[in-house]
Amino acid sequence: MGSSSKEETATDADTSSEDTPPSNSNHFSEGERVLAYHGPRIYEAKVQKAELRIKEWKYFVHYLGWNKNWDEWVGADRLMKHTEENVMKQQALDKKQGVDKSSKSGRSSQTKPKSSTDAKADKEELKNTAAKGKKRKSDSGVEKDNSSMEKLVKIQIPSTLKKQLVDDWEFVTQQDKLVKLPRSPNVDDILTKYLENRSKKDGIMTDSIGEILKGIRCYFDKALPVMLLYKKERQQYHEVVLDDVSPSTIYGAEHLLRLFVKFPELLAYVNIEEETLTSLQQKLMDFLKFLQKNQSTYFLSAYDGSRGSEGKGKGKDD
Repeated sequence: MGSSSKEETATDADTSSEDTPPSNSNHFSEGERVLAYHGPRIYEAKVQKAELRIKEWKYFVHYLGWNKNWDEWVGADRLMKHTEENVMKQQALDKKQGVDKSSKSGRSSQTKPKSSTDAKADKEELKNTAAKGKKRKSDSGVEKDNSSMEKLVKIQIPSTLKKQLVDDWEFVTQQDKLVKLPRSPNVDDILTKYLENRSKKDGIMTDSIGEILKGIRCYFDKALPVMLLYKKERQQYHEVVLDDVSPSTIYGAEHLLRLFVKFPELLAYVNIEEETLTSLQQKLMDFLKFLQKNQSTYFLSAYDGSRGSEGKGKGKDD
């Protein structure tokens, strides 16, 4: 799960025929079956607790068919009533993203036509979007081991960055806009700035941080064309990433943040010690806090409607 966001119902409302967010004005009861946004997707869930906190209702939800490790507190803006209309909205969103998802991760995310299999299809999509290894049985492991791995590689994305992910999704998939490339600062610039920032704080240039940043850059360059692009961005990628050019010198924070949604899935297959993995997780979280602190500087507030790289006004969707 991972690429969730607080503003997703608003996102969906903006792209539908309705003007109001589906649930901001609604109250949800304990035990109520609902539809919940998590990343650019909608999942069936059940409200287990409801609390009024500082003039705002918060709900503890369980995603149906998912390990309880995914249970979380969410705001009303993440929830919708479980109505036929909203279920149709969920299915439409699944259909719109299904083909692209399967091509990114190789998992069967297109098996979602029947209403009776919605939950199963949602599970596949949630797994892809959040870049998590779900508690499914594998040929070589047992369910309990997979569940513990989930806990090890869980990366909590700050709420403001979650909203950034949803805005990013909406700009590209709903408004047909793209990030204007090349970006400045690019991924390399951001990693360098973080290293300088950490060096000032720590007083020394730590090798471990440097190695991790090299790893992030390497993962980004390899993962971008495989799992970090929406379908509508692929033509732009082929236009700007030529020869031996590294994506990290062209793309910026918008696409780098998507990598952190995928990191849990990527790290789940890395054979490293639990203690090392925990330390890595903490460092990745620290980097996310750095992105959050510099969010207004590093992220675009609006995308380009010309659908191309800088200097190109074309952009037919592939």
